[in-house]
Amino acid sequence: MRLFGTDGIRATVNKYPMIPEVVCKVGMAAANILKHSDKGNKILIGKDTRISGDMIESALISGLCSMGMNVILSGVIPTPAVAFLTRTLRLAAGIMISASHNSFQDNGIKFFGFNGFKLPDKTEEEIEKFVINGKFYYRPTGVSIGRVYRLEDATGRYIEFIKSSIPKEFRLKDMKIVVDCANGAAYKVTPILLNELGADVVVINDQPNGVNINFRCGSTDLKYLKDEVIKQNAFLGIAHDGDADRTILIDEKTNEIDGDLLMALCAIEMKKRNKLKTNTIVTTIMTNLGIEKYLQNKGINMIRTKVGDKYVLEKMLRGGYNFGGEKSGHIIFLDYNTTGDGPITALQMLYLIKLKNKPLSEIVSEIVSELYPQKFINIEVKNKKVIKNEKVENTINKLSKKLNKDGRIIVRLSGTEQKIRIMVEGKDENIIEEIAQEISEVIKSNDW
Repeated sequence: MRLFGTDGIRATVNKYPMIPEVVCKVGMAAANILKHSDKGNKILIGKDTRISGDMIESALISGLCSMGMNVILSGVIPTPAVAFLTRTLRLAAGIMISASHNSFQDNGIKFFGFNGFKLPDKTEEEIEKFVINGKFYYRPTGVSIGRVYRLEDATGRYIEFIKSSIPKEFRLKDMKIVVDCANGAAYKVTPILLNELGADVVVINDQPNGVNINFRCGSTDLKYLKDEVIKQNAFLGIAHDGDADRTILIDEKTNEIDGDLLMALCAIEMKKRNKLKTNTIVTTIMTNLGIEKYLQNKGINMIRTKVGDKYVLEKMLRGGYNFGGEKSGHIIFLDYNTTGDGPITALQMLYLIKLKNKPLSEIVSEIVSELYPQKFINIEVKNKKVIKNEKVENTINKLSKKLNKDGRIIVRLSGTEQKIRIMVEGKDENIIEEIAQEISEVIKSNDW
């Protein structure tokens, strides 16, 4: 049975594979494979605010130390901070304990290599083989056993790094910003960052208790952020997910500015400043057709990958591109960090908005007018193989003809949950609604 999905290992805690004895073996296998003689034998572990974080952390520590790997603990910190610290501290690897946007019952393990990039599939497969079939013939003893250290200033280091992505004179004076921390990993980072830059910061969902991460808050549930933006008469709102590798913005009129719009705005500005390599961005199949056509008219190419920020990054590295991301708010500024970075995305957008000296709704209005309507449906299924059911496939093929070249139907398996995700896009909102519902019903009736 596979351990790794599209974003590390992820499952409900105390159900396979997210059980202590398997997690311990994951630590042992990782130490065995990632312990490079030229990269040292230290590995960083960060985590979000889930109640199970301590348990998973302890199991990983046991496995890593038992194989001679020294562990550095950063405590609660965003996923992109782990990538940054692993790289700048010159460690053998980094681990983030998080299930991202999932609810608190789930948890996950994401690995970063010494260079700050997520591990390639081949290395994940090697770890997986060791966990499932491998035998650990050598186990160090005595002084060769690993030890545990704490990095007390992890948050401060990361905040200074984020600020280094903009000019030193940049300030957010007289700008009221509401930040929704999702009761997750950025509950300290983003508020401190914006306060230090002079913003008037109103913070919500910054009281994590282990079980409220992502619960009716953050980038996947924007209702309370919208309400607070109106209540505070704020300039805009910022929402992260549980591990803060995503950012979604809310403008002063409470319109959602998702990853598609963020990428389009940033790409245009980067091209204007000659900072967009080969005038190309990398996105996924989920990015709106209207964005693609709009950017083409601005002289910017778009390359699509399958869903998952790791696939976006792989394409960026292979093609020599420096900017890309996902509709969900994973935005990769490769000039600054090696993974999606929510706080950096937020700060880059604030810098862009200040340069234009206009409300966000006004800045984004031209792009919004070009968007195609999209309908999304997520279906929990018992059997993911239903996606290959003949009736389901025939229905999708039949309905695709209704859209011709003016739309798309994407039906895919979630890489992190027991769900099938449907996206229908086209010019007529009523037609795409009907198509999405029909596909949904066919999947449900054939899910056995």
